[in-house]
Amino acid sequence: MRTSLCALVFGLAAMLPQAAGAEALLPCLADAGVLTVQAMGIGNDGTLELDGGREAVLEGIRLPLGAAERAPPEYAEAARAALRKLAVGRTLKLAILAPARDRYGRLRAQIFVGKDTWLQEELLQAGLARVAFPPDRADCPAMLYAAEEAGRFLGAGLWQARAYAVRAADALEAGNYRPLLGTFQVVEGRVANAAIKSGRAYINFGADPKTDFTVTIAPEDRKAFRARGIDPRLLTGQRIRVRGILDRYNGPEIVIANPDMIEMLGPLPPPQVATKKKKARTDPGSF
Repeated sequence: MRTSLCALVFGLAAMLPQAAGAEALLPCLADAGVLTVQAMGIGNDGTLELDGGREAVLEGIRLPLGAAERAPPEYAEAARAALRKLAVGRTLKLAILAPARDRYGRLRAQIFVGKDTWLQEELLQAGLARVAFPPDRADCPAMLYAAEEAGRFLGAGLWQARAYAVRAADALEAGNYRPLLGTFQVVEGRVANAAIKSGRAYINFGADPKTDFTVTIAPEDRKAFRARGIDPRLLTGQRIRVRGILDRYNGPEIVIANPDMIEMLGPLPPPQVATKKKKARTDPGSF
């Protein structure tokens, strides 16, 4: 691994010990720094307590939280028990991309035991976690989504609970979504229309955005979508799955900031052709 890449991932040398094992653990982690550590314990939120007083979080997944998500507590307990069995007392390899730490100073990592056990994958396949990406990173999205899909297909773990069910966008009505407000939800459906107004993208799953489920992208977050060549307006007619904290603005809403928080459930829309004529047609109408 080039010294400049280590500097990018780990920042100041004083913040982290020297990376050990520079080989890539997965092709999607080819640019990651790899740190070898010992796991000493886990916190109530699933944070891994490491040797030297350090801590690490499992990047790219969200463990069940039980009562905090208005869900049965047994899945949160099972997730911690599984993580404890897999990791505590073991030598771990942490694959870390930039930014390396969260706001609490914890290492953000894809975590491996030996050569074959990827903790994130194990928990997702067992139905003891869901994929959840922050705005600034999305490690190995295709592999993490595939592992989650395997657990969901088998009805493993939390996928047995109504509290964690995938929500149909057209079924989110005032009478049933209000108890879900403030919780992390996975929602899927067909996009009815999409537009941009005052720089904000609106992806609507029904004819009336004042009552139907909507996904929004803030103006400052659209830069990440443009960098990937993604125009939200081209999602009209597509079946997609999104995830995030369910909120309410007129109707139910999820705000996303990371392109990888959209899963395509059908054919990808055609690539955008940047012509003046096409831009004129895609200007918002009734929004």
